[in-house]
Amino acid sequence: MRQFFARIASSFSDIKSQIAFYPTILTFAGLVLALFMKVVETTGISQSMVELMPQVAIKSGDTARTIMSVCIGGLISMMVFSFSMVMMILNQASNNYSPRLLPGLISDKVHQIILGLYMGTIMYSIFTLFSIEPSDQEYSLPGLSILIGIGLTIFCLALFIYFIHNVSQSIQINNILDRIFDTAYDRLMDLIEQEREANIPENFPNTKNWYHYSVKAPGYFQNILVNNTMELAAKKGTLLYISRPKGFFVPEKMPFIWSREELDEHTVNDFLSNINFARGEIIETNYILAFKQITEVAVKAMSPGINDPGTAINAIDYLTELFALRLKKMDRNLYGQSGTTYLKVASISFSELMYFTMASLRTYCCGDPLVVQRLIVMLKYLNRQEMVDSRYREVVKNELKALVDQANVTLQSETDLKKINAIAFPELNIDPDFPT
Repeated sequence: MRQFFARIASSFSDIKSQIAFYPTILTFAGLVLALFMKVVETTGISQSMVELMPQVAIKSGDTARTIMSVCIGGLISMMVFSFSMVMMILNQASNNYSPRLLPGLISDKVHQIILGLYMGTIMYSIFTLFSIEPSDQEYSLPGLSILIGIGLTIFCLALFIYFIHNVSQSIQINNILDRIFDTAYDRLMDLIEQEREANIPENFPNTKNWYHYSVKAPGYFQNILVNNTMELAAKKGTLLYISRPKGFFVPEKMPFIWSREELDEHTVNDFLSNINFARGEIIETNYILAFKQITEVAVKAMSPGINDPGTAINAIDYLTELFALRLKKMDRNLYGQSGTTYLKVASISFSELMYFTMASLRTYCCGDPLVVQRLIVMLKYLNRQEMVDSRYREVVKNELKALVDQANVTLQSETDLKKINAIAFPELNIDPDFPT
């Protein structure tokens, strides 16, 4: 039963990230509210309201229908405009920054909730309008329902103003980078804390001669229910190795699950049911995606069509802090309980992550001396940080050397080269007057 609820929770997390989730829920809520108010109106609450507050009562059924029709028309216009604004944001982010940013912008809860409130209010107003007849007299009109509809419309007007403000903020690259950074930082911190608390031994056996199994359909390996998988492995008396890191695409015929013991088809399906696959990538479950997105923002900013080194420098600053945090995480994903390691998941090592990031930045950013200098500062900063593995320091030094070598080939100005080498290797005293 616990496994069932864990799977439901994992699936719900995927559904919640879809742009239609909150609008669907709030539209249904508007329908339920309209039906509930229809039942409440049968108690004579509107008649009591007219007697207590006659100044807010609507006297004519035609007037009530006109007001509700105007509210519905206005809300539909606002909703269309709001959807157009969202599409404009997605198009601008894709063209100016990176298409990888689109899932994060689409899953913005604020936009989803506002659009959902529009649709819920429209649904409520339509069903309230059905209960108004042109010949209705003052005491038979659903006065309270009409007032609630008017109040919801006014509230949606206020939300529309906030929506415009939020849209103008969300498209700014600093806010986009900040959101990506915060999400990845939280995910990395969780992994580091889990690593410290688990204290899993590293004596995982070699998997070369193990039995291997493929997935039923291709997709991106998004997440795995660790506790469920370990319990099932312990029950079957086997150890498991997942051969693809999170966020990587898993082809249909590629060996994905490696087991020490041979498994029947039913057991393999049980293991696969604890693994989530998707057609896209999510930072909340894969912090590597944040490095990809921020790197692509920097690379896109340095393209000839954009030519925005300031954005590239901002992106490098965020990468600096993420790499500094990554230095505190081991290059392994081992999971176990009761002193036994049952599960190993392939992971991107620090060396690979640094290379994937710096290879793109070296290729596209070495033409700008200021950006190169900021990259050098980043690497020298990382070299001074505490590291959970001493081998990380050699990786940083090698990347620094590769960056300077690439800059020496790409840049033509002797002055730029002199300053870059002075920052990278101050011990050589290339330019004593330049502050390092």
